[in-house]
Amino acid sequence: MKADTQEWVRCAEEDFQVASSQFRLRTKQPTANAVGFHYQQCVEKYLKARLTEAGASVPRVHDLMLLLQNLLPIEPLWAPFAPTLLGLNDYAVKFRYPGHIATRADARDALKACHSIRAEVRLSLGLPKK
Repeated sequence: MKADTQEWVRCAEEDFQVASSQFRLRTKQPTANAVGFHYQQCVEKYLKARLTEAGASVPRVHDLMLLLQNLLPIEPLWAPFAPTLLGLNDYAVKFRYPGHIATRADARDALKACHSIRAEVRLSLGLPKK
């Protein structure tokens, strides 16, 4: 695996760990916005890892749908991930600003989405399932 790919994976796993540890906490202060953000970031970085490994250019965007479009020539069977990625897209920007508050159920949905995409990309990269 390319060094740049490994770096993307390392960064993605860091976001995954942060989100997962925050999701498990039972606090009076809700952290669902941050949890969703880090799950979105994990998926974004994994998609960029796959692009990097394929030798494709990696756009400097947070739009998971655009990343998927760039990946479909490489991974055409990933097209069904579009609705899942679309759902995660809001966590990149929308929930980071006042007026939008994610619930614990939203965070759980982000976790499920992240798990499925993360597992598929790790498999594609030849990484062990975690």
